[in-house]
Order: sequence, then C-alpha cells, then structure tokens
Amino acid sequence: MRRFPPERIVCLTEETVETLYLLGEQVRIVGVSGYAVRPSQVRGEKPRVSAFTSADILKILALDPDLVLAFSDLQADIVAELVRAGVAVHAFNHRDVAGILAMIRTVGALVGANGRAEALARGYEERLVRVAAEAQGQPRPRVFFEEWDEPLISGIGWVSELVRVAGGEDVFPELAAQAAAKDRIVAPEAVAAAAPDVILASWCGKKVVPARIAARPGWDAIPAVRANRITEIKSPLILQPGPAALTDGLDAIVAALEAARAPVAESGGGDGRHRPWALSERHRAVLRKVPDDGWVEGSRLDGRCLDLLLRRGWIRRVHADPQGRARQDGYQRTSAARLALFPDGRPSK
Repeated sequence: MRRFPPERIVCLTEETVETLYLLGEQVRIVGVSGYAVRPSQVRGEKPRVSAFTSADILKILALDPDLVLAFSDLQADIVAELVRAGVAVHAFNHRDVAGILAMIRTVGALVGANGRAEALARGYEERLVRVAAEAQGQPRPRVFFEEWDEPLISGIGWVSELVRVAGGEDVFPELAAQAAAKDRIVAPEAVAAAAPDVILASWCGKKVVPARIAARPGWDAIPAVRANRITEIKSPLILQPGPAALTDGLDAIVAALEAARAPVAESGGGDGRHRPWALSERHRAVLRKVPDDGWVEGSRLDGRCLDLLLRRGWIRRVHADPQGRARQDGYQRTSAARLALFPDGRPSK
C-alpha cells in the first residue's frame, strides 16, 4: 500500500463492506460490489464497480484506490489485472466460521482499527457459544442446505457449521469442507435417501420456489417435504462469509430449526402436550377454522398468522383438493395442532 492506513478502499464482495461499516470505517470505502446491500444505506452512498466474477477495471482505477479487498479464487483474474496495474490487493479465501472471524480481525488491522475489530469478533464468538448452548438438549433436526437447484449443490463450510451451532445436523457434512461448488454437487436421490427433516435453500440471489423443490420426483417421502419445512434464507444473509451469516443468517437457521422441533407429536416424540411455544388465542381461533381433512382457502384465514403457524408446524399447505385439482392456497391442520387444541381427544369442529 502507498499509505497506512489506506484512505481509499474498494470492496469487491459484500462481507468486507459490512465489516468496515460495523467498524465505523465506512468513510474509507470508495467503491463496492453490486451485491452489497448491508447496511441498507450502502447502495445510495457508494458507487458499484463489480459483480462477483467480473469488475469494471477502468472504473476501479479511476477511483485511485490505496487498497482493494477481494475474495476467493473466483476473483483471481480480477486481482491479477489490478496487481498488474499497480494496485495493492488483499484477497481473502476463507470458507469457515474461523475464517470469517479472522477476516474481521484482518480488516480491522488493515485500517488501524484493531481494538474495535477484536471486540466485534469476540462478540460474535460469544454469540455463537450462547446459541449453541441454547440448542443443547434439544432434538437435532437433520438439515439439507440447498445452495443451488440445477445442479443441486449442498452447503459450504460456514453454513454447515452454523447449522450445527443452531442445533441441527448437516446431512452432507463431508461435502461442506469442499471449497468449490462443483465439488458439492449432490444427486436428488442422495438427498431423498438422507431424509432431511428441514430443507434450507438459498439460490445465490435467485428466488427460491419451495413448490418446485417439493415436486421433485421421489421427494414427497422426505420428512421436510411432507411437513412443509422448506425455508428460504436470502443469499445476502447466509452466502456471504461475513457478519451477516453470524447474525441474521444464523438467526434464520435457528428459527427454521425451532419450527421443526415444535410439532413433537408429528415425529412421534413425547406426548405432544408440552411445547416450547404456547398458542395465543388469536392463533387458536385461526386453527379452529382449519380442518384436519380436506382444506380451507388461505383467503379465509388471518394472513398475519399463516406464516407463523406454517413455520411452527401447526398447519401444512395442501397442493391438491379432494378431486386432485391443483391448489396453491389450501391449508390443513396437523396432528400436533389437533393435540394442542383438543388434548382430551375431543373431535375437532
């Protein structure tokens, strides 16, 4: 670098952008990746100079950066071109939680904010310990994390680790250590055989379509599909190896696993009468309108309650009516909800 600390920094991926903002060093940023969305003001404050595997080199050079922060071998060509142009570049290449924490400390050191970076990293370390402790003694759902749909790609290292921290078990832990996505390709039949209780999906910026996942041949027998436990986690929260994954990304995993644990009676565990979440009267009122057989249209129910009831396993979507006609908005009560509403066995009305 031509000066220390660098006064003009270009960030080619999202995680270093968010880290610099969290350190209070955002004034140094003069250019960012087009995928940078955290914090929200970054899109209005900083010019965009790159995608992930491509960049506007002339635009970057015009910003006269002291330092460019890059990530992974996928940006190697961009890095080489910048280095040949005389620009100082630091390329991160981490794929696990330890690497995320090291990245935070390194970025802090590069801008002379060691103390703040250490405090930030230690705070995340302590949070990970707390979340893991809260999951101790709870059932550990089996999780398939789907990073891409065609071909199917399983979760990368830090995602697999966060699933374990949240209290789940990655069904393909042996693949998580593979850095390249091509080395984490799995066959649909392998996922079906693994029988995950929960499917988490994040399609690298493409909108996840749970119905398409559920409709794959042979997947109707997967517990996650049967119980409608297919959850999208937005890519900016979980697929960037930085603060977002350790905060909102981890929280999203925790919420999905908590929902999977809620309907104990559905999986045969316990007597189904003692649950970590009590039903409010509003939720009970909605559940009383949902039949055990057949279906009720979602438009006839309180929309504010539907998502929560789905995530916690009290209701399930019905994709066809009794005549076999496709439906997108039908709902049916689960046996867990039936037990919660009628613990003495009275028939539902």
